[in-house]
Amino acid sequence: MVAPYQIRPARSTDAARCLPIERASFSDPWSEAGFLEALEAPVGFGLVAERNREILGYVVGRAVAGEGEILNLAVAPEARRAGVGRALLDAALELLARRGSREVYLEVRVSNLAARRLYEAAGFRVVGVRPRYYRRPLEDALVLSRPLPRPA
Repeated sequence: MVAPYQIRPARSTDAARCLPIERASFSDPWSEAGFLEALEAPVGFGLVAERNREILGYVVGRAVAGEGEILNLAVAPEARRAGVGRALLDAALELLARRGSREVYLEVRVSNLAARRLYEAAGFRVVGVRPRYYRRPLEDALVLSRPLPRPA
């Protein structure tokens, strides 16, 4: 069981700290430069789940012209299946709604059943396929979408 954690905005100094989780989670991981670029973009954002100064997971996204996009979400192997991923996703969806996004999109590997279950449980539905989207290994991506409520 994962002890209580806090979700907070990611800082540029978190980029290097997210790399071990990224490498443990993806066969074609982002670089530190990729994290920094996403976090420092004017339309971008990042959130981390942190416990005792240890990052348990993160989500990175962006909001442009009324649409949101989840670019990357990962949880440390030892913190999986404890609600960290869902908490990060919910926090990102709330942030996107506050930034004026009416719809949010993401891509997920066809074979990533755990992520697909998480997104489907959060109300995402398949709206398309991007053939041969992922590298290492080459694989199709499902494009998922869900509407966002207006913030209260």
